[in-house]
Amino acid sequence: MFFASDNSSPVAPEIIAALSDANAGYAMPYGNDAIMAGVRARIRDIFEAPEAAVYLVATGTAANALALAICCPPWASVYCHRNAHIEEDECGAPEFFTGGAKLVLIEGKDARMDPAALDRAIGFTARAGVHNVQRGMLSLTNVTENGTVYSLAEIQRLTGIARAHGLPCHLDGARFANAVVALGCSPADMTWKAGIDVVSFGGTKNGCMGVEAVVIFDPARAWEFELRRKRGGHLFSKHRYLSAQMAAYLRDDLWLRLARQANAAAARLADGIRALPGADLLHPAEANMVFARWPRSAHKKAQAGGASYYFWPFDQTLEGPDDEPLSARLVCSWSTTDADVDAFISLLGA
Repeated sequence: MFFASDNSSPVAPEIIAALSDANAGYAMPYGNDAIMAGVRARIRDIFEAPEAAVYLVATGTAANALALAICCPPWASVYCHRNAHIEEDECGAPEFFTGGAKLVLIEGKDARMDPAALDRAIGFTARAGVHNVQRGMLSLTNVTENGTVYSLAEIQRLTGIARAHGLPCHLDGARFANAVVALGCSPADMTWKAGIDVVSFGGTKNGCMGVEAVVIFDPARAWEFELRRKRGGHLFSKHRYLSAQMAAYLRDDLWLRLARQANAAAARLADGIRALPGADLLHPAEANMVFARWPRSAHKKAQAGGASYYFWPFDQTLEGPDDEPLSARLVCSWSTTDADVDAFISLLGA
């Protein structure tokens, strides 16, 4: 009953096997391994983008920060949701790697950016010319930090506003596979066909040991990314171990199968919580995360029974009236089973 984070899940056995296979013999370093050539071709095929530049890094923070840095100068702004991952969980890495670009926070329900608010923010930027930061770029998170998913129409509307002002667009896809499965769309539909210029295509949260792909649809930006990746300390020498993970992740659509399992577990979990007296969901559960609240007494039973999850916000405690509702974030992964979910719901309803 481990719902704390999909970062805490085990590595899928197919990924472990691929790492073991890649460990035989010698391979050229720094991304010149033969496995990487296959990864590059496969990602281009999946995204229907034969000219795309494809690079691997080990963390989502590196993927996002480097992707932003090639699109936004230090004196400009990155428009993102107030609860975007790049705002809440990157310890200033976007600002650091861009050399000082300012994150401009946009409101919107359920962590989805409000188009009118984005348009107003862009229009308000640089109102005093050289005295202000300038218009830079748009960054969207899909799946959002509240477990919701932008529809294709919503992405297109937001990127359309940005493009009307001449701004490039980034997609933080740490849970990209979960969003693709939730929408039933193609990777191309959710990225360049919807106005996205660069995407962080995550693997770590969905069964990999530690690998993220950065897919750049304008190859003219590729060389700058290579330089920034090296200068920032994110060019792996033994790169084949990144390549091997991504190759196995993409083989036979493993990435989609793992995401379907995580999403299905979260749907089962959300349905179970909704059926409990005194419990409700805080946001729509559209992918693999569930935000919900239920009485403190049930939290005590769940945690005494071995369930692991985060209070959301963190400052809530088990001390206080039993009937007071406390909110929580629960995250399902590829390894979450129906038995895990059912046991958790049984604890809450005991």
